Amino acid sequence: MASVTFKGNPVTLLGNEVKVGYQAPQFSVLANDLSEVTLANTKGKIRLISVVPSVDTGVCDAQTRKFNEEASGLNNVEVLTISVDLPFAQKRWCAASGLENVQTLSDHRDLSFGEAYGVVMQELRLLARSVFVVDSNDQVVYVEYVGEGTDHPNYEEAIEAAKSAK
Repeated sequence: MASVTFKGNPVTLLGNEVKVGYQAPQFSVLANDLSEVTLANTKGKIRLISVVPSVDTGVCDAQTRKFNEEASGLNNVEVLTISVDLPFAQKRWCAASGLENVQTLSDHRDLSFGEAYGVVMQELRLLARSVFVVDSNDQVVYVEYVGEGTDHPNYEEAIEAAKSAK
């Protein structure tokens, strides 16, 4: 498993670590309207999956805005931001942020995404900051488990992976 700290303290990641070349694990999360969203809902598109502990924090807010800004101009790329924030909080954040191209999804219900991608921080019941790029054939082409939960991901590498994905 990836080694991750949060505010300098080691955390235990639950679930299965995902690596480049893997078939993307299936998951079920909730949209802001409480409808279920699965990996299959975006089949045929390139998915940049941005995982954050909470959209209500500075780094998570910046990460969500950056990927929205960078990826909105990419052809056939859908940006999914996943956290364990309640769908209602995510909806409020989206409205307050003025971002219309962001799809925030909640893994609050059963940590389906977090366990499938190995990003559940057991001690905090939050998701570890990470980025996954899944191509249109559901193949994982980029993975970053951010070593320190309060650090930013490598935006440039993730965007390049999304640009070059088929």
